[in-house]
Amino acid sequence: MKLTQIFALAGALLLSSVAMAEGGGDRTFERMMAAKDRAMEAYAAREGKNAPVVSSDAKDETTKEI
Repeated sequence: MKLTQIFALAGALLLSSVAMAEGGGDRTFERMMAAKDRAMEAYAAREGKNAPVVSSDAKDETTKEI
């Protein structure tokens, strides 16, 4: 009985570590955001408007390093 509990605990720990490991989620999210940016730029060009500016991008360009 004790041995079974040890194996069950070890299996649960192993399974949880595999489940928490990084998959392709970050790459998928990056591709999704890049596709969204391209679509927004294409829409802005088609409508004759300026491309949208993300506030964090504008902040990075104007912020000086100390």
